Amino acid sequence: MKKLVAFGLIAALAFGALGLAGCGKTTADSASTDATGSELTGVINVEGSDTLVNVATAWSQTFMGTNPGVMISVKGGGSGTGIASLINKTIDFANASREMKQEEIDQAKANGVNPVEYTVARDGIAVVVNPANGVEDLTVEQIGKIYRGEITNWIEVGGADKAIVILSRDSSSGTYEYFKEAVVGKDVNYASSAKLLPSNQAIVDETAANDAAIGYVGVGYLDAKVKVLKVEGVAASIEAVLDGTYKISRGLYMYSDGEATGVMKAYLDWILSVDGQKVVADEGFVPVQ
Repeated sequence: MKKLVAFGLIAALAFGALGLAGCGKTTADSASTDATGSELTGVINVEGSDTLVNVATAWSQTFMGTNPGVMISVKGGGSGTGIASLINKTIDFANASREMKQEEIDQAKANGVNPVEYTVARDGIAVVVNPANGVEDLTVEQIGKIYRGEITNWIEVGGADKAIVILSRDSSSGTYEYFKEAVVGKDVNYASSAKLLPSNQAIVDETAANDAAIGYVGVGYLDAKVKVLKVEGVAASIEAVLDGTYKISRGLYMYSDGEATGVMKAYLDWILSVDGQKVVADEGFVPVQ
């Protein structure tokens, strides 16, 4: 798997007023043009999911490389942060590793924002432990019990006699929300002992350093420093997500205020094209086509 690119504020600095051009679908080897034959110009601000931030950065760099009149700024900060910025009308696209909640949609509409969802990739959530951990396979029920604090020692699931150290993403993360609903339980909380970490890389690093730890990360962030547990006999992989045999998988989304138009639509069309989805695969995630 591709190693995690340094996390944080990524992408080109966006400046100037947004100069929207008409829609024109881009290709990997030529610049997009509008209906008059002019090259695309404009600024696109993207913010949100830390799971998507590496893919979004690769998309932006590739697109700007063939469309020099377009400037794209990409920031992470978590799905909740990106959605809040979309609601506040400070960005063009919100990246999210979960669907918007109904209360967020209601808040957006009350502020004159009409969120439109686009599925731009898919992801499997890998459950990881330290390579020294002897456990190889857990059920979804066992993982849920660990994260609820009902199973507290590795010996209870066939491992060593060591207290389990629970690692989770922080509550601003869409991965936190998805994992809670799919594994921990929609109406229950994570164990109070869970350590909330700000990024996939932080979970990888902490798991690699602690032989009692368990964590979860997107498949695009897997690293040889950690061991991937099988979940009900199947390890997280692109192939297992595609064929539906891996149970903990989800869509990855971009949201705009209303249907994307102009340079935003050209960018989105390219993301959903064969070339844009190749970037998804290159970054270790699962294409939507």
